[in-house]
Amino acid sequence: MPSPCDRAVALTFDDGPHPVWTPRVLAALQSCDASATFFVHAAQAERHVRLVEKILHGGHEIGLHCWRHLRHGRHSAAVIEADTNRALEALGGVGVHPCWWRVPWGQLGPSTPRIARTRGLRVIGWDLDTHDWRGDRAVTMLEHVTPGLRPGAIVLMHDGLGPGARRTLCGETVRLLAPLVRALRERGCEPTTVSAALRCCPT
Repeated sequence: MPSPCDRAVALTFDDGPHPVWTPRVLAALQSCDASATFFVHAAQAERHVRLVEKILHGGHEIGLHCWRHLRHGRHSAAVIEADTNRALEALGGVGVHPCWWRVPWGQLGPSTPRIARTRGLRVIGWDLDTHDWRGDRAVTMLEHVTPGLRPGAIVLMHDGLGPGARRTLCGETVRLLAPLVRALRERGCEPTTVSAALRCCPT
């Protein structure tokens, strides 16, 4: 039989922590006995330290998203460096020292790789976008991502409301989790963190 490492799929969430939706996402993950990586908006993390602690105490992983939600290609290296430094300082202040970095919109700028390298960060994207930011229903999102579920895949979701989101709630994302985890396990996969998935399925 394949080991858990051979079956890992990373569940990831951007733009939190959110005082309403992150606890509900965490509760849904707990009920499914699943773990995930949360790419946090550092300003939000600074405001909601107890949620950061709750994420970690739940056995999940925290990665860096941003301080401000900047498109890297539209700003100078100095601006991106300042944003990244401020975000890392804020996360360090709450006891988090991330190794993974998902930049806003997944859009790297010319300076992004250097900034990541000099700060010990690994830039990570995703394979499967649920498009939950559009406000799609859970059943629609599940139908969209199910064909791509495979070991080593990274699934993108949101536990916060970032710029460009067309929805005002994250309830459908919460409702997606149980059937998504069930679909993964039916395919012999196991939901986990980015570190676990990539340690098992290096690219």
